[in-house]
Amino acid sequence: QGCNYRCPFCHNPELVLPGSFNPSIPVDDVMAFLAKRQGQLQGIVITGGEPTLHPDLKDFIRRIKAFGFLVKLDTNGSNPDVLRAILDEKLVDFVAMDIKSSLQGYCKAAGVPADLDCVKASIALIQASGVEHIFRTTVLKGIVSDEDIAQIKVLLGTTKNYKLQRGNLNGNVLDRGMLDGPGEYSDDEWARLQARCFDA
Repeated sequence: QGCNYRCPFCHNPELVLPGSFNPSIPVDDVMAFLAKRQGQLQGIVITGGEPTLHPDLKDFIRRIKAFGFLVKLDTNGSNPDVLRAILDEKLVDFVAMDIKSSLQGYCKAAGVPADLDCVKASIALIQASGVEHIFRTTVLKGIVSDEDIAQIKVLLGTTKNYKLQRGNLNGNVLDRGMLDGPGEYSDDEWARLQARCFDA
């Protein structure tokens, strides 16, 4: 629980806003749950919110890895020092980083004055790590444009590990004003956007 971004389209507001947090589950209870599922589960995804905000993240991952599980980390890339420590210790088997928008549109999409140097540093760390990874952008009208996507592709230098996620305004979003905005892409609009961005 907890996040340093306030993306208006976030579909997990209960993990972002402190007033909406549920009681924490004791770590030992989590480990007891996982111990009973050895041989049944292949891997664990650590997501949020933003996991790298938690100072005990590395210890938490080490305990999960001790059971033999694969670990995937979801991050917004805002804490490259934490990410570097995790990658250097080879604690994760897969990393997914959200690229909120182009550098020019980043703060609007993140909902806060994001540190763009941290974003760029995290991208570079992940790309150089040798760890399997994906970069992804959630796309909604009024938040991320064709030009933003083109600039993200330049920032990444490749589209091999990049994908677009179709934003979903199902009512459970951080900024409910999004529900009155330009909205989601239709099926036809989405197909055309994918074609323009990845077939050109």
